[in-house]
Amino acid sequence: MLKKLIVAAASVLVATSALAVDESNVEKSYVMKDGSTVYVFKDGKMAMENKFGRVERMAEGHVMETKDGQKIMMKGDEIWRLERALHPNRGGR
Repeated sequence: MLKKLIVAAASVLVATSALAVDESNVEKSYVMKDGSTVYVFKDGKMAMENKFGRVERMAEGHVMETKDGQKIMMKGDEIWRLERALHPNRGGR
């Protein structure tokens, strides 16, 4: 029972953090096998959010696998863009 509750809470956290991203700059997002989410911006560059909702660095050229088995290669590492989209009130802007 506790395991189901933890899985449900983690799912809500991932869904909530995915909705928090400013969709005006994001063209697409992909859920990865490990539960992280990769966001593709309109200019083709990418950023990654881990399964806990924190922005995470990923080396350019790293090949990742989506939940449905599709392979994606990381282009860019736009952590500052994703951080700004997730937390627009930080940094005094």
